[in-house]
Amino acid sequence: MSRLDSAIRRLEAQRACLDHAARLIETVPGPVVELGLGNGRSYDHLRTLLPAREIFAFDRQIDAHPDCVPDARHLVLGDFKDTLPTALRRIGAGAALVHADTGTGESQRNAKLAAWLSPRLVAITTAGGVIISDQELVGIKAAPLPLPKGVAAGRYFLYRAG
Repeated sequence: MSRLDSAIRRLEAQRACLDHAARLIETVPGPVVELGLGNGRSYDHLRTLLPAREIFAFDRQIDAHPDCVPDARHLVLGDFKDTLPTALRRIGAGAALVHADTGTGESQRNAKLAAWLSPRLVAITTAGGVIISDQELVGIKAAPLPLPKGVAAGRYFLYRAG
């Protein structure tokens, strides 16, 4: 498979998971967390899907299209190791949805970050909330959810916080 085909499949899977999760959290209170703003595509999609929700975006730096950068109150810049421990105070309530798009293309680095993120993502997610990750979260204290139709196993991961 070409890198282009792989990127297209990844983006289609991401969109399907975001759309599915938006339906799953319809009755779950709380804001949305976008962990890894990147170029802002998924943040933009989330604000279209969930216009009534506050969306907080976390990233090391701004690389997003100017139209896809949250206002200062909803943008948290810095290393995740510095910003996630205080995230719950910043967002004000457990998140109904956390989208973690943190993959780097380096499998060892991804695995290490996913292991570190797992308990921290659960800690900022409200009971019944959904966590979407582009990396498998290990030892997570949340129930795995089935992927939406058309998303290949291992492409994305969905969890329901308890």
